[in-house]
Amino acid sequence: MTEDEPLVGIDRIRAAARTLAGVTVRTPLVPFGRPEDRRYLKAESLQPIGAFKLRGAYVAIASLGPEARARGVITYSSGNHAQGVARAARLLGTPAVVVMPGDAPRIKIDRVRADGAEIVVVGPSSDERRRVAEAIAAERGLSIIPPFDDDRIIAGQGTCGLEIAEDLPDLAAVLVPIGGGGLASGVAAAVRALCPAARIVGVEPELAADARDSLREGRIVEWPAELVGRTMAG
Repeated sequence: MTEDEPLVGIDRIRAAARTLAGVTVRTPLVPFGRPEDRRYLKAESLQPIGAFKLRGAYVAIASLGPEARARGVITYSSGNHAQGVARAARLLGTPAVVVMPGDAPRIKIDRVRADGAEIVVVGPSSDERRRVAEAIAAERGLSIIPPFDDDRIIAGQGTCGLEIAEDLPDLAAVLVPIGGGGLASGVAAAVRALCPAARIVGVEPELAADARDSLREGRIVEWPAELVGRTMAG
């Protein structure tokens, strides 16, 4: 790969869409507001797990070879990615371990367990979740399925943008939430490739604006989860 080549391009996103055929839902664009404004919401709540995270999780696990799949996968997440990995692993016949914080919503924990994943409970720190997952992966020979910073995850989440661009070719702008950045990266790659004139706007909470700060400073700026939690609370 050269410096000028994108990490994830439209060909990889289209390949991910083929992998997801029959697994995820091609969710509709639901109009809202005044008809003349032509605004739409991408109804990812209609996915089998209720969120877009199944897209990236399934693509990532499906990309593993037979031996890696047989050994199993592990991830770290407090909710939707955990559900995505658990469901994808079950569909692909792969053992899964999910490291979750003890304060994760009970419904998320129950759904992960219902899909057959082993749950390892840790404290509330996102850094602790990652460290524990990495340690277990090394000990058991498991493949890590990261929540966002991974080209397979980005390609899978990018299928959301691919559907938007295909269903609305005269797209003027797309607003995409920024959490870890997997969805935003994938949607941006797909939309820029197919609708080059469209404006792409990343949206994040003002009190958790690490993406804004990273762009401003030209380096990765991390807001500790504990600081974000305290700031949002008060």
